[in-house]
Amino acid sequence: MERSEVRTLLDMPLDELILKADRVRRDERGAELELCNIMNAKSGLCGEDCKFCAQSLRHKAQTTRYPLKTKDEIVEAARRAKEMGAHRFDIVTSGATLTADELDKIIEAVSRVKKEIGIDMCASLGKLGKESLSLLKKAGVSRYHHNIETSPRYFSSIVTTHSFQDRVDTIKAAKEAGLEVCSGGIIGMGEDWDDRIEMAFILKELDVDAVPLNILVPIKGTPFEDIKPICADDAIRTTAIFRIVLKDKILKIAAGRELILKDSQLTAFAAGANGMLIGGYLTICGDGIEKERALIEEIKGIWGR
Repeated sequence: MERSEVRTLLDMPLDELILKADRVRRDERGAELELCNIMNAKSGLCGEDCKFCAQSLRHKAQTTRYPLKTKDEIVEAARRAKEMGAHRFDIVTSGATLTADELDKIIEAVSRVKKEIGIDMCASLGKLGKESLSLLKKAGVSRYHHNIETSPRYFSSIVTTHSFQDRVDTIKAAKEAGLEVCSGGIIGMGEDWDDRIEMAFILKELDVDAVPLNILVPIKGTPFEDIKPICADDAIRTTAIFRIVLKDKILKIAAGRELILKDSQLTAFAAGANGMLIGGYLTICGDGIEKERALIEEIKGIWGR
């Protein structure tokens, strides 16, 4: 389906679009539901100016700040992730990139996690080159996460301290290092439908393996604190369009799932999503593992029909 054809999906009744996207999910991915847990291993202290982010030192958001967690803390977090039922554990750090010492500590922690716990490992560590990414892969990281955030056209409206091309270069370096790539973005930041469609097609062209779809939760103290949140129907329509464009990719509903979708969370998984984050996010709490387990059972129920 070409970009121009996808625009016709904007006028399709939502219930019809959901059914269309669900057929694609069933045909391409079956009943696979990927569960991921992330660790905020280094919080705040970021010099970038991403307008949506509470961790930027340039904003006034009240958020916890701390340097890189210890190797023991990372290993214990991975243990908890596996116990709660996560298939993947992602080490996430704030900031544009890592120091050599930080990278070494993370590599050692990853090696221990793979040896002691055996959960699939992801990393989200900012801009890294092929050599550093190859070291992460050798240690046991199988997938690198690096969002493109939005379309190239809208990118400068949300961040000016690095470029869209910087993001793409890191994704290509990760693929060259033999890593799978997890890359998506955020909707509800003031972009239009053309931006969302363009983002989906660029992710398709980059041939990423997994796509997290975040829904902006305006955070007090950030430049986007007064943005009116998008409605659940628009988030669900976006999910369905991404599934139709991206076909066989893992499509995760990430931040904003609870606060924006509310009682419509299940509908997003009827509209093509087949992955979710469990156990909370970087600076936003989730619903709690018991509610998440109940949602997972509901998803399995509608997929089993």
